[in-house]
Amino acid sequence: MQRRSFLKGVSTLGAGLAAATGVGPAIAQSGPEVRWRLASSFPKSLDTIFGAADTIAAIVSEATGGKFQIQVFAGGELVPPFGVVDAVQNATVECAHTAGYYFFGKDPTFAFCCAVPFGLNARQQSAWMLQGGGLDLMRDFLKDYNIINFPAGNTGAQMGGFFRKEINTVDDLKGLKLRVGGFAGTVLARLGAVPQQIAGGDIYPSLEKGTIDAAEWVGPYDDEKLGLAKVAKFYYYPGWWEGGPEMDLFVNRDAYAALPKEYQTILAAACAKANADMLARYDMGNPKALRRLVAAGVQLRPFSRDIMNAAWKAANEVYVETAEKNPRFKKVYEPWKAFRDEQVLWFRVAEQNFDGFMASAGK
Repeated sequence: MQRRSFLKGVSTLGAGLAAATGVGPAIAQSGPEVRWRLASSFPKSLDTIFGAADTIAAIVSEATGGKFQIQVFAGGELVPPFGVVDAVQNATVECAHTAGYYFFGKDPTFAFCCAVPFGLNARQQSAWMLQGGGLDLMRDFLKDYNIINFPAGNTGAQMGGFFRKEINTVDDLKGLKLRVGGFAGTVLARLGAVPQQIAGGDIYPSLEKGTIDAAEWVGPYDDEKLGLAKVAKFYYYPGWWEGGPEMDLFVNRDAYAALPKEYQTILAAACAKANADMLARYDMGNPKALRRLVAAGVQLRPFSRDIMNAAWKAANEVYVETAEKNPRFKKVYEPWKAFRDEQVLWFRVAEQNFDGFMASAGK
């Protein structure tokens, strides 16, 4: 049923794109045959985060009358989940669907494509990218990797992960082996934790075997599918390192430049559709998944104010230190921070007060 609904939506959008641009019939007759390979960083079992790549491929095919085909490979099928940037840069594949912060080790600036601790929520991330200059800044940065990026998904604010034991104070983090990626690992290391970067498909066995003590992924819908509640019962929130993480389609610049302009337009539209759909699917699926997890015995816990304050302090120290030694990071961080601070002021007025009232109304 879900797949039929998905295909119907794709078909409708493909027809809409053709009608809006007037290129559908022309492409079907004269457009070139293009075959791309897309390497995802995500496991096929997660229809939300992996499914965005399928959405892009289906729309592109539909809108071009099958002339532009993108074959999607799950994480590890073609290249390792954390090897997709190298694969795109070197033209091993034409594109990849991934989370930018996975490549923090190459350059911390990558994280702004996705999320950083105490950063932007999903709406703010979209506003920064599409209206606040973020996309231009990131595309300028990614030129050095022969990549052009397209926002292609967002999970919304994430959970803080499943833990084998309760975490009440900063001291409880000391020595804790936690699966976490990107900037968050650097910040948590300052609080005594031992961060581990592990691909989504390998999280459950690592937690089950005791290789790690805790693991964060996304939120209830995905975490339930991964089975994390079977091996850890304490479920913490919020994931302060991922207030609104964006997923991107990273495209080899040469492959993109070789596309006809009509194909470029269709690819961008397909990514925009995937970007909106992913967040909607998480917002639809998370509430019921959370209810099921709690009914199965999962114990919800908020991170203490002690931990949140310590993490906030450590995160800001890391930002300042990184900006001092990395000019590329500084070039993005300074306007990003100004944008974030302005957004926080606005959200305090209407959004926060409305959300706060709705959360307590009728209680």
